[in-house]
Amino acid sequence: MQSPIALKQRLKPTVIDVGIYVNSIGPVSSIDMEYQIDIIFAQTWVDTRLRYNSSSMKILTLNSNMVGLIWLPDTIFRNSKTADSHWITTPNQLLRIWNNGKILYTLRMTINAECQLQLHNFPMDEHSCPLVFSSYGYPQDEIVYKWRRKSVETSDQKYWRLYQFDFMGLRNTTDVLATTAGDYVLMTVYFDLSRRMGYFTIQTYIPCILTVILSWVSFWIKSDATPARTALGITTVLTMTTLSTVARNSLPRVSYVTAMDLFVTVCFLFVFAAMIEYAMLNYYSYSIRRPPAKTHRVTYSSFNMGRAPRSMMPIGNSLFWHDYDDNCLYECLDGKDCKSFFCCFEECKEGGWKKGRININIRELDSYSRVFFPTSFLLFNIVYWVSYLYL
Repeated sequence: MQSPIALKQRLKPTVIDVGIYVNSIGPVSSIDMEYQIDIIFAQTWVDTRLRYNSSSMKILTLNSNMVGLIWLPDTIFRNSKTADSHWITTPNQLLRIWNNGKILYTLRMTINAECQLQLHNFPMDEHSCPLVFSSYGYPQDEIVYKWRRKSVETSDQKYWRLYQFDFMGLRNTTDVLATTAGDYVLMTVYFDLSRRMGYFTIQTYIPCILTVILSWVSFWIKSDATPARTALGITTVLTMTTLSTVARNSLPRVSYVTAMDLFVTVCFLFVFAAMIEYAMLNYYSYSIRRPPAKTHRVTYSSFNMGRAPRSMMPIGNSLFWHDYDDNCLYECLDGKDCKSFFCCFEECKEGGWKKGRININIRELDSYSRVFFPTSFLLFNIVYWVSYLYL
């Protein structure tokens, strides 16, 4: 009598050839991170107990009532959330037995499978959604899965429901999953998908760009038209807030920043900066119109001792001297040493700020903004689209 160990060594694992015919894929849910797939799943193996001798009938086709009477592989789809078999008008099952014991079993099912989407490049992202299956209880020394020739085939893609994606292809792999219960053969099919940008371009990108451009209109409105410029600034800021909220509705609550989040945030900053620009202009314009609170003290250098000081007239943020003698070479600020302070009368007399070392005329801030804002936004768009589409 043979020992159980010797008997187990003589037994070979059951080889199951598998094939998948894909009827359709989709829709793909970015929020739930899952996709739906409709397949016909075929398994072929040999059961010597079902051999029969018949010269006239080499293939025996049976209905679904006979499925429960024979041994079937306990195949499971590991990443499925829900799965349904089709039963209309009859159970969509096929069972064929050859006279040498070969068995073909096919089943049509619809599976909602998990697909962990990496949305860092959303909506310019690409994904490989897997469909993973294996035996539930038989390790690889009892059941071995193998892909048969032309193991994965697809139907006409025009009937698929990939509304936001393009199907780029598929690939299948075979791995071994090590668990405490044993090593299991793991079969995986990857469906490569690429997102289409048309929907998000129309719903998010173009409105954001137009809102930013609209905020620049305030640079051509007179600075004393406070109601018009304030209303335009608040309207554009609120519009960007709404667009940001709508854009987030298409995404799960991920903790990282997506490509769309970056674009919407930068557009919001541009709109907000345009409103802050007018706030600065209005504030300094009001300060210029106010009379000075105290008399500015002017100190002269040793070259000008004994000469009467000129009368000073406040215009803007600068002090302009009238009828000053050409022999006055330096006019320093608050008794500072002219050479060490590096901002003297000859250097600052044309500036907009008396003590400003950056000679900016605050009244020309709108003119500067008309150039700075469009140029910087154009540079941002060039870097953004090149980085996400080509790098």
